[in-house]
Amino acid sequence: MSFAPPAGWPGADGQPLACREKLKVLAENHREAATLLQDLLEDAVLMGVDEAAMRRILAQMVAELPAPKLVKKGHAA
Repeated sequence: MSFAPPAGWPGADGQPLACREKLKVLAENHREAATLLQDLLEDAVLMGVDEAAMRRILAQMVAELPAPKLVKKGHAA
């Protein structure tokens, strides 16, 4: 299994992000999420959950994540 992040991270404007610090944080977040998801899947299967069903459950969780609440520039949080 590859925990490698995607080759590029598309920005809101469709252009790939170029800021090294942002790319570093995104890569770290990707690795952490991949490791956690792998652990969740393995634990579920070890406890008797059908692997395909657990994959669907995890995908549905991601699909149902609420949109992030972003703070507009110039406004305090």
